[in-house]
Amino acid sequence: MNHLKISSIALLIVASFVAAVPAAHAACTLASLAGTYGITSAGLNTAGQPASSLKQIVADGKGHITGSATQSNNGVITTFTLTGKYTVAATCIATVTFTDQGGAIEHDKLILNNGNVGAFLIETDNKHTQSSVAAAQGTATCTNLGVKNIYSALATGMVLGTGQIAVVGQITFNGKGALTGTATYSADGAITSASVKGTYQINANCTGTAALTLPGLAKMNVTLVVVNGGKEIMLMQTDADSIVTGSFQL
Repeated sequence: MNHLKISSIALLIVASFVAAVPAAHAACTLASLAGTYGITSAGLNTAGQPASSLKQIVADGKGHITGSATQSNNGVITTFTLTGKYTVAATCIATVTFTDQGGAIEHDKLILNNGNVGAFLIETDNKHTQSSVAAAQGTATCTNLGVKNIYSALATGMVLGTGQIAVVGQITFNGKGALTGTATYSADGAITSASVKGTYQINANCTGTAALTLPGLAKMNVTLVVVNGGKEIMLMQTDADSIVTGSFQL
């Protein structure tokens, strides 16, 4: 093999390697966090009790947030409006402050992903151990018909008096407000597979509700936020004594 061929092969290898390297983050600004997002959170509150929440927020691209949330603190369910402020470094690392309608403040560290269409967060207040996932709403069609699809489903958490809960399934949204499907779930380690049925309602602002019946479990009532252009629907159970979050995904 002559030197010309060797050089050509070497250049091809280098070019292939360079093409495979992901593009670096562009420098982030306040405008990198803009639009409507859903956020699911789970972890422990200051008392070491299980806690979860589902938020829908609007970031204005200028450092200000408005939104609403449903929260479970050891199974006590509350809903509230919120406001917030945020800063974004060029490294795409942000700090966020949420203030609820009662004046309670939550501080978070937020890391934007490489498309600025989602983020990971943790609460940085002392004695809290809580992590969150955010996803942008995108160009979702928020009606019952707009989410007509077969979704994979996952939910995890705890129901007081029952124990740890984990559910995986395949659920059909029929476009007219009815749900059908199958699921396998663990209720404190007891495994069951069964059919699922229920109802849902998607609102024009991309929030919603659903009620699902799984044999052997009490009816699960959940609040919903549509994200990712309708490819995902975040959920949180809203029944008393529940601390459960999850999502439906295409």
